[in-house]
Amino acid sequence: MSALPSMTGKDHAAGVEAYDAVVVGAGFAGMYMLHRLRGQGLKVRVYEQGGDVGGTWYWNRYPGARCDVESMQYSYSFSDELQQQWNWSERYAPQPEILRYANHVADRFSLRSDIQLDTRVDRAEFDESANTWQVTTSDGKTVTAKFVVLATGCLSNARMPDIKGLPDFKGKVYHTGHWPHQPIDFTGQRVGVIGTGSSAIQLVPVIAEQARHLTVFQRTANFSIPARNAELTAEEREAFQKNYPEIRRFAREEARTGIYAELPDRGALDDGDNERRARFEQRWMRGGLTFMQAYNNLLLDKAANDTAADYVREKIAEIVRDPEIAKRLQPDNHPIGSKRICVDTEYYATFNRPNVTLVDIRSAPIEEILPNAVRAGARDYEIDALVLATGFDAMTGSVAKIDVRGRAGQTLNQKWAEGPRTYLGLMSAGFPDLFIITGPGSPSVLSNMIVSIEQHVDWITDAIAFMRDRGLDTMEATKEAEDKWVAHVNEVAQLTLYPQANSWYMGANIPGKPRIFMPYIGGVGVYRRICNEIAAKGYEGFVMSAAERARKLAAS
Repeated sequence: MSALPSMTGKDHAAGVEAYDAVVVGAGFAGMYMLHRLRGQGLKVRVYEQGGDVGGTWYWNRYPGARCDVESMQYSYSFSDELQQQWNWSERYAPQPEILRYANHVADRFSLRSDIQLDTRVDRAEFDESANTWQVTTSDGKTVTAKFVVLATGCLSNARMPDIKGLPDFKGKVYHTGHWPHQPIDFTGQRVGVIGTGSSAIQLVPVIAEQARHLTVFQRTANFSIPARNAELTAEEREAFQKNYPEIRRFAREEARTGIYAELPDRGALDDGDNERRARFEQRWMRGGLTFMQAYNNLLLDKAANDTAADYVREKIAEIVRDPEIAKRLQPDNHPIGSKRICVDTEYYATFNRPNVTLVDIRSAPIEEILPNAVRAGARDYEIDALVLATGFDAMTGSVAKIDVRGRAGQTLNQKWAEGPRTYLGLMSAGFPDLFIITGPGSPSVLSNMIVSIEQHVDWITDAIAFMRDRGLDTMEATKEAEDKWVAHVNEVAQLTLYPQANSWYMGANIPGKPRIFMPYIGGVGVYRRICNEIAAKGYEGFVMSAAERARKLAAS
């Protein structure tokens, strides 16, 4: 595609810096968005509140942090040279390696010159008279942009719990989503961890090896599958790299989750007990998220789901020696997979250690944090350091921190007060030329994020090129298309077991947040086809106008 004409660098009338596009966030989404738009000759500015690129992998540096998608798949596919030349060291890369990869991409494609670090976007306001966005940043500057792209991430707004006495705690307090950049040594300390989601399940075994004593405060037990992590051999890497064209095609077009894996050909109840157990055992020994792909109806049929849940509960009972502790670790209030399934290394076995205590705060809630202890169930657990593994305000939290104002001054937060409303997870009616990468209403967190990121960035880039080729000025989702899409997202979700869990997919981890199923569950391949068909029909459900061109004609 030929390069498109860019706007001038300065709006001389106002003395304000002008861009074709402002991108918020320099994680994997923001960096690829910058690369694609620059390839069209557009003038782009990326604002990143962190001190470097990498997004999630810049902030989440807690001990044991890893991706739960295999490294060879959790990587960009847009450059064959990049995917052939970068050598991942392990099946599941640790956080420092993923961050090195992000930095390598920023340098390899010369992205840094258009990225402004340590800068938060505070406000973005649509100017209806000029059909441009005014973007105000934390350094007090305002710039204008034709397009604004929110690449703020789904899991980047760390949630601080509201617990009585927390400010009075005398020891160090850490949050998994904002971990210090220097290594933390817990040797000889009594450590408390609040939360047992994915982050905690990764860090608990690591801290347990260091700490004098570790107390884990669990409200909800989570299902976790062993990672079976290992170093990648040269042969394994080469086999993957050789097969990349088919692996990427399958992940984009056929996989529901964007992960290359063998698709099941039957339901769980189609096999007898022994055959079914053997199949679960095979997936358990293989490890990882694809455990849930043992059968094709585990997230659709409760009886089928129960067979998988029972299998994992049995495994927990086999691993954990104390029957009472094992029982507390066995999830009993949600179908397996309806909350994001976790991937671990020796998590359950950690509770066999004499220096680890599990406290069930569902039956004995945390009452308050004391200067040197956590009080739960009228008992004080003395600690020297506290780790908050309390998750994120997922999907919408990072967007909500920006004062986004669309037509007639309406804020996005006002519009989304009863739950996020988008068309395809890409745009929200009333907010022209504002795109969201992997927003609510798209597969996003139910998928391999990089597959979904690349699809959204490519779609947005193509839409902008379509507009500019035709002299069109604004693009906006219609309310009718948005209403239909929101209804479709919820309708598809209700066909599954997902809504049966009080999960962050539903916003249930944030007090007062509306309960609405946020991601699109229809699958990555299905979703891509829908998006492509809409684009092929001239962007059906979107209104594109040429207001600027019409004004110029009227003035001449």
